[in-house]
Amino acid sequence: MSTANRLALFDCDGTLVDSQHDIVEAMRRSFESARLAPPDRPAILSVIGLSLPLAMARLLPEAEPDFHDHMAGQYKLAFQAMRRDNSVSEPLYPGIADLIVALDEEGWMLGVATGKSDRGLNLCLTRHGLIDRFVTLQTADRHPSKPHPSMALQAMAEAGAAPGTTVMIGDTSFDMEMGVNAGTRALGVTWGYHAEDELIAAGADAVAVDMDDLKRHITAS
Repeated sequence: MSTANRLALFDCDGTLVDSQHDIVEAMRRSFESARLAPPDRPAILSVIGLSLPLAMARLLPEAEPDFHDHMAGQYKLAFQAMRRDNSVSEPLYPGIADLIVALDEEGWMLGVATGKSDRGLNLCLTRHGLIDRFVTLQTADRHPSKPHPSMALQAMAEAGAAPGTTVMIGDTSFDMEMGVNAGTRALGVTWGYHAEDELIAAGADAVAVDMDDLKRHITAS
């Protein structure tokens, strides 16, 4: 890979932070607020990374689009209530902070492309003291849902990077498909929410099993 404007573009949930407990709990609360039986954990984990209306559409395929939007709003309210109660944890995966710092110090430009909201992403990265390491932050508030390439394309435009100097890193098939659609390399990670075979089928160039492995794949020419 060329050394000019190298961009490492990370997904957030399931890649930088392990937010599955928080997401499952917020989803449970949102469904209960509508007097619906909550989906099981595997079903919820399968839609992490999608924008909320699209996630709700997959979980409630018989419902109308207006109801999907309503449920997305209920989810946001549930998550906001959890933040007020200080019950949101979103811990970084072990080694992620060191990897981010190392890539930054080696001259990589860093970005995030996530299904989170602007507010949620900023709170998460600020809490972990990492927000200043990222030059571009793309969220579901301003883009179509993954796997549409919009977030990746805008991140590259803001970073002055090209597809050939960009790598998309994520834990779901949606991340891999977005990278493919944007013409970047796509690297999967095994510590998130989709299985390795799903990542490979979705177009992953490689799948990392730990942070050392991920750094090796990111920096490979």
